[in-house]
Amino acid sequence: MNLFRSRCTSLALAGLVAASAFAQSPAPKVDFPAPSPTATLKQRVGLTDIEIVYSRPGMKGRKVFGGLVAWGETWRAGANNATTVSFSTPVRFGGKSVPAGKYALFAKVGQEEWTVILSTANNQWGSYRYDPKDDVARVTVKAGNLGFEVETLLIDLNNIRDESAVMNIVWESTFVAVPIEVDVVKDLVPQIETLMASNAEKKPYLQAAMFYLDHNLDLKKALAWADAAIAATPSGYYIVYRKAKIQAAMGDKAGAIATAQKSIEMAKKDKPGPLQDEYVRLNEGLIASLK
Repeated sequence: MNLFRSRCTSLALAGLVAASAFAQSPAPKVDFPAPSPTATLKQRVGLTDIEIVYSRPGMKGRKVFGGLVAWGETWRAGANNATTVSFSTPVRFGGKSVPAGKYALFAKVGQEEWTVILSTANNQWGSYRYDPKDDVARVTVKAGNLGFEVETLLIDLNNIRDESAVMNIVWESTFVAVPIEVDVVKDLVPQIETLMASNAEKKPYLQAAMFYLDHNLDLKKALAWADAAIAATPSGYYIVYRKAKIQAAMGDKAGAIATAQKSIEMAKKDKPGPLQDEYVRLNEGLIASLK
């Protein structure tokens, strides 16, 4: 009898211990999808690194501008935390000078135009603590109509050049665009000049020549650097083509045509393929444009 009682007691205690352990075990984690998922856009423009971090809400059957976002309201340009924009160098944002740094992006939304704002208060939920005293730039831009609807908010950088890009904010059927400019010529030319005047064994002759051509700088230097690049790679018909472009930009049509014809002759000696075809076509196009 005592043995039976002992066994029952042991079983009861074991059950209590198991129940206690089960009760104290952590609940399983459930990972729900974010209603407005976060996105990060990184883009280099010239020598400037730009990063945009924002949460992307959806329309979800709602009226957005003039509804979810009231006219005249200062909006966080996204959901959750205020959208942030970072620049690694000084830029001109909509024509306004902005130092390198990280900024909150806000927008005062209107039917015909928006005021797009960069603020130093870059760590806040929503726009509830927005204060104009923190503004570093306020830009007025026209609001356009896409003619179709975009379900999920989109902020992107497009029309990218060495010295500029355009930031687009697109949602519902509305879009606005803010130009961003960087001073790549001022930053890069002194470096190029120093390197090309040095005794360095290898120099970026072709890259320097094309940078000067693309930015309408000293074309005589660009031509000399193109010749140096050709001397270093005598079979490079793609380099010869670029020399022809420099000559054309200098107004030397006859010289450009002769150089382009030489590039075609060199290309045709290469093995048949898409590279050969491409440069024959490019040279023929350049010649046609000069006649």
